[in-house]
Amino acid sequence: MDDAPDLRIHAPPQRLREMVLDRMRAAIIAGRFKSGERLVERALCDQLGVSRSVVREVIRILEAEGLVESAGHKGPVVARLDLNQARQIYDIRLLLESGAAAGCARVADAAMRADLRAALSALQAAPQAGETALFDATTRFYEVIFRAAGHHIAWEIVQRLNGRISRLRALTLATTDRHVSGPARMARIAEAILAGDADAAAAAVRDHLTEARAIAERLLSGE
Repeated sequence: MDDAPDLRIHAPPQRLREMVLDRMRAAIIAGRFKSGERLVERALCDQLGVSRSVVREVIRILEAEGLVESAGHKGPVVARLDLNQARQIYDIRLLLESGAAAGCARVADAAMRADLRAALSALQAAPQAGETALFDATTRFYEVIFRAAGHHIAWEIVQRLNGRISRLRALTLATTDRHVSGPARMARIAEAILAGDADAAAAAVRDHLTEARAIAERLLSGE
């Protein structure tokens, strides 16, 4: 595991666990900790500047999110990106996101349109601010759509999968063989919603996820 001094929390606030969790989750999503890499408590304590009890609690949460798994006597390791699991995640995303986009387009009002435009602007500016900002902006973009559509239970499901979704997103965004970039795909989703075209919004989601899934399957098959 490479030294990562920027992970260290120098002035632990009251919500220490949440800060450590956010930092560890972001490091796994960004690939700083590789698939199958062992997570050594002592090393993490040194890197993050926190106690072993905090590290253990955070690892338990990451395991529940599917980002960490137990490897028997080796202890916790970063969960491997599994082709079959990836396919299931894309199936779930396709069902939930296409429905939410169509529903959002049907009920879009002025306030919701303003929120979506703001989320899209943040998403388009995020690449210059780094990977974490991009993933946060992407999550916010979809949150606006799901909540505006009234698909609150569906959004809860997506949130539970969000760590694994973000890992797959990081994998596919790193490629250069997309016909249309991920942010451009999401701009098309937003344009359809803003136009009030439910069918076009659902189709834009399908186009986006079909290409992302194909890239993920190719890369994971290679692994």
